[in-house]
Amino acid sequence: MKRIFDFTASAIGLLLLSPLFLVLIRLIRLDSPGPAFYRPLRTGRFGVPFRIWKFRTMYLDSDKLGGTTGSNDPRVTKIGRFLRKYKIDELPQLINVLTGDMSLVGPRPELEEHTSAYSPDEQQILQVRPGITDDSSMRFHNLGELVGDDDPHRVFIEKFRAEKNQLRLDYVKNQSFSGDMRILFRTLKLVIVRR
Repeated sequence: MKRIFDFTASAIGLLLLSPLFLVLIRLIRLDSPGPAFYRPLRTGRFGVPFRIWKFRTMYLDSDKLGGTTGSNDPRVTKIGRFLRKYKIDELPQLINVLTGDMSLVGPRPELEEHTSAYSPDEQQILQVRPGITDDSSMRFHNLGELVGDDDPHRVFIEKFRAEKNQLRLDYVKNQSFSGDMRILFRTLKLVIVRR
């Protein structure tokens, strides 16, 4: 049931959003040199790596300087700040949902650096498809502001990673279709309020 819903909703979403995607592709390329999409590796279900689809929000090759973005990170482009603020950069992940690498709702996919540090209990997070949204992504929707600009990567690991993983683990242990619908509606509400 969940996979059927994911496939149908992502197909409809991509169809409806395609005009917006074309505009954003043009704006991103005008704002800074490089491709409109960013395709980094993330750890998927059962620990299998896959390439996630995102709109590029940083200058080319900026990811080589670290995986955590601070509140005033100079690597983020002008259009990138807008896309990040309203989570628009995540919309291309509907492609990942369509192909089965991701689900609409599920633990946010992480860098291998973080998943390789999972405790035996946290390994359960990798038993489900990663998602576009979950309770942890809503709880820390302003993560860039929370980690600040003074070594945001260290701050994330020391102060927030464990709590995010616990929320993901809670999702895995208590997942249900009705719970997914609740998370989807809460996510839409959060995005609308931020706008």
